[in-house]
Amino acid sequence: MQNTFNTYIKEIFSSIQGEGLYVGQKHIFVRFCKCNLNCKFCDTDFNIKNAKKYSIDELSEKLKSLDADVVSFTGGEPLLDWEFLKEFLKKYKNKLNKKIYLETNGTCYKELEKIIDYIDIIAMDIKLKSATEEENNFSINEAFIKTALKKELFIKIVFDENISNEEIKETANLAKKYNLKLILQPKMPISKNLDIEEIFEKFYSYYHNIFLIPQTHKFLNLA
Repeated sequence: MQNTFNTYIKEIFSSIQGEGLYVGQKHIFVRFCKCNLNCKFCDTDFNIKNAKKYSIDELSEKLKSLDADVVSFTGGEPLLDWEFLKEFLKKYKNKLNKKIYLETNGTCYKELEKIIDYIDIIAMDIKLKSATEEENNFSINEAFIKTALKKELFIKIVFDENISNEEIKETANLAKKYNLKLILQPKMPISKNLDIEEIFEKFYSYYHNIFLIPQTHKFLNLA
């Protein structure tokens, strides 16, 4: 029986992971088109006219042609395509023999529940209002964490000079509550008004398991 699951994917490519705890590792990136947020710094074109429709079988063949040990599902928000992902991973995860890395904004916790068994690593990128103009909703982020804790999980945030003390406190305490590594990423290009060390120390006053890791792919000119 021919599978009927398909979705639009913006691009599929192999490159060096530029963010988070796995920075510097070669990944295959699968960038989905859908997103439930509209972050002001997002520069990705998600118009499906500029994307390609893939079936789960076609995606498998494409991934087999690329050489890396980790597949990073990113976006957009890949969990909006959870039905496609579930069918794909249910059929092909063991055959691919690759780790499955999910990059997500940490809001779609109900969708995560549907595919959590097929995921190995979750990079949860909390979008702060000060940097994105999207409303903070830490209760939804916490609901997501409660499900994501079943797998390897860390939190990332992009911040700029507009970050508030309340955002620092809420994010740090959320990571602390669940003993999660928290990655601080200055928004690129870095503003001359941003005192990175001051922001780091404010986070550190609440929680010590934090890491300052810039978005290295941007200044290394990687994809």
